[in-house]
Amino acid sequence: MVHTDIIQYLSEIDTNVFLYFNGIHSPFWDYFMTSFTGKIIWVPMYATILYILLKNFHWKAVLCYVAAIALIITFADQMCSSIIRPVVARLRPSNPESPIVDMVYIVNNYRGGSYGFPSCHAANSFGLAMYVVFMFRKRWLSIFIIVWALFNCYTRVYLGVHYPGDLLVGGIIGGFGGWLFATIAHKATIYLEPSTRMKRKELKQWSVTIYVGLLTVLGIIIYSTIKSW
Repeated sequence: MVHTDIIQYLSEIDTNVFLYFNGIHSPFWDYFMTSFTGKIIWVPMYATILYILLKNFHWKAVLCYVAAIALIITFADQMCSSIIRPVVARLRPSNPESPIVDMVYIVNNYRGGSYGFPSCHAANSFGLAMYVVFMFRKRWLSIFIIVWALFNCYTRVYLGVHYPGDLLVGGIIGGFGGWLFATIAHKATIYLEPSTRMKRKELKQWSVTIYVGLLTVLGIIIYSTIKSW
């Protein structure tokens, strides 16, 4: 009984927080959030990370690091969508059968799939973010990529397809995967190419990810401003 009461209490908090933030909207943010939540938004991030790897490391190390990214995404997706979601079966707030669907602000009738716990978006976002944090160890790059991941998660609440709890658990799963595979990849590259240790400390051109990310956001701001007029 106590266990059930705690779950119910946490669910109510989750729902109230969701409804509060989901209720803050405007035409500009509708366009912005729809654009920022898309998978294509990550293309510049992946491209710049690959660029940094190619500029700094031996091809053996690059292969290990790229394989680690692929494993992080696979781990995050499978843990969330294939293993946990079917068991928990928590409806998205935007699902037509959700008990709060009438209170949810939905953009362009976008509702996502049936179940939303945990969030694959959050898992993938924080998987890559933690990979960057533990792999490159650059303060401003770490801050930037974490803020990027957090905002990407917020888009899911704004669009009405995830509760904050979905995002929290998804972020933890992805973050763990990012740390795990970044650590494994680093140890593997040190074994295959010992010079990687020194090159990692003297990483060059890492700031390109921040510049490209900011330009991407600026482009979305311009697009959203024009569309919302």
